Amino acid sequence: MKPSIVILTGAGISAESGVKTFRDAGGLWEGHRVEEVATPEAFGRDAETVHRFYNQRRQQLLTVAPNAAHTALAKLERDYQGGVTLVTQNVDDLHERAGSKKILHMHGEILRKKCTWCDAKSDCRQDLDKTDRCDSCAREGGLRPDIVWFGEIPYHLEEIDQVLGDAQIFIGIGTSGHVYPAAGFVERARSNGTWCIEINKDQTALSTRFDDQRLGPASVEVPNLVTELLR
Repeated sequence: MKPSIVILTGAGISAESGVKTFRDAGGLWEGHRVEEVATPEAFGRDAETVHRFYNQRRQQLLTVAPNAAHTALAKLERDYQGGVTLVTQNVDDLHERAGSKKILHMHGEILRKKCTWCDAKSDCRQDLDKTDRCDSCAREGGLRPDIVWFGEIPYHLEEIDQVLGDAQIFIGIGTSGHVYPAAGFVERARSNGTWCIEINKDQTALSTRFDDQRLGPASVEVPNLVTELLR
């Protein structure tokens, strides 16, 4: 059995497919402050603006396709003779469309919705607005994207911590190293002597914490790494 692998993917891998990275260098999210579109308070204060913002993101996602990095990770999961767990900070479905099966979406999924009244969750490809009713409880005004907003606890943290503790190889792809708790995963892995590999277009705040760094587009470097791991 080959070494077990945990992979963390961030916005950089999907940016090559044309998915907007959402947050710019000035901290604005497509012209909006975080407090206007990505907090529970924003939703309570101005649900219409929040819905409009995520409706645009949802429809934009439906116009793009997985790239070679997504496809390579699906191949790794399928062909590698060892454990592979894929953790993503991304809320898109490009890993699924590429063929990956075991994915932990720690920040939720934009193609799903949840009800703030009853917590029911379901698939969602259509636009939402504040007049929509929940399919489960029938109450109006509580449907929102199933996305972890600022001030909320990311999903799957216990499972992620467990697989990081067992991993022998940790790979960070296209993630900035600024957003916690994901930015702390490399230290969690290193504490067990795990070999850590970073793939990114540029140096990041955490680059020095990795044992091996591959600078370049994910669509080039990820397939190269997967070829190495499958030998």
